[in-house]
Amino acid sequence: KGAVYPPVQLLKSCRALSQSRYGAPLSNSNYGLNPNVNKQFLRIASSSNDKNNASVIHAANRDNNLRIHSDATTSHATTIDQLLPIYLQISKIRLTGLVLVTSIGGYLLAPGDTILSSLLFTSLGVGLSACSANAINQWLEVPYDSQMARTRNRVLVKGLITPVHAMTFAAFTGISSVALLHFTTNPLTASLAAFNIFLYTCLYTPSKRLGIGNTWLGAFVGALPPLMGWAAKTGGIDIGALVLAGILYSWQFPHFNALSWNLKADYSRAGYRMMAVTHPELCRIVSLRHTVALTMFSCLLPICHLTPWWFALYSLPTNAWFTWLAWRFHKDASNQSARKLFRFSLYYLPLIIGTMFISKLLHKDQSFEEENDEN
Repeated sequence: KGAVYPPVQLLKSCRALSQSRYGAPLSNSNYGLNPNVNKQFLRIASSSNDKNNASVIHAANRDNNLRIHSDATTSHATTIDQLLPIYLQISKIRLTGLVLVTSIGGYLLAPGDTILSSLLFTSLGVGLSACSANAINQWLEVPYDSQMARTRNRVLVKGLITPVHAMTFAAFTGISSVALLHFTTNPLTASLAAFNIFLYTCLYTPSKRLGIGNTWLGAFVGALPPLMGWAAKTGGIDIGALVLAGILYSWQFPHFNALSWNLKADYSRAGYRMMAVTHPELCRIVSLRHTVALTMFSCLLPICHLTPWWFALYSLPTNAWFTWLAWRFHKDASNQSARKLFRFSLYYLPLIIGTMFISKLLHKDQSFEEENDEN
């Protein structure tokens, strides 16, 4: 009590304490300061008197904040060539691509004639809604993204565009999405798109810092794209659409739980309440349960006349391997088993959707007979 520590020694002690509690820092080159300021900060701190420690640290941090703000405000993208990759990043283009694949799958599997123009307008509208939701999500999470290694290079964290620019992009894509779907498909599809944007940004995003229920809410958000594709073609939603949505819903759990398992330190640092952080045992058992549920949903598809009966057999190896990986994750509780489960989850949906269409092509006669039975 009453001891005064030299600034450099104090910083090293804080760094060691942080590493012992939260793991390695985001950057090994500095103590949470801008690298441009770090050398200046340590030089001033080393030469200062102990009585001036507080004022030196305050001045260095103030200088650091000013430099960061200056860097962010002077490096904004202005040309089309600069903005296009930024728009792709803020739209989370790979996630948007997955949304498109599942919505197109829902459209093609729905009963009725496939109209190319309708499919294109549906894909564009659904894609724009995903871009809008993802942009708003990143705008809301800038303070937390800056604390995570996985998200610290996002465009708003780095200041490549302004928050106003990002929200203008989100508003434009969101309004365009709902209007396009309303006038080119039907009001139900447009309403689902608007509801999905609201659900993702206003409920799911804030809930990530409140409790583990956010995972179930996020899974519901991920289940809506095939419903939009189905509704765009048929104008309604029936049991077949709900089974497709069920596959997307259950897939979210092994996919995200395995991903978050290896990012526990990041999520904990940013204050996100994920199952992997607060309920690790539940995280593993829920993943296993939903891989079993995926097998059950695959068996329901032929019952709903969406695929031939052969699909249940063709999809069995994919579902069995997914379940086995979830079982190993449940038993081992290791980063390696989580990584294997996550990697296979990236292939699962393309494999299952591809198997649906291949089985329909290989067994056209059975599909034709089932359609005649329905009529």
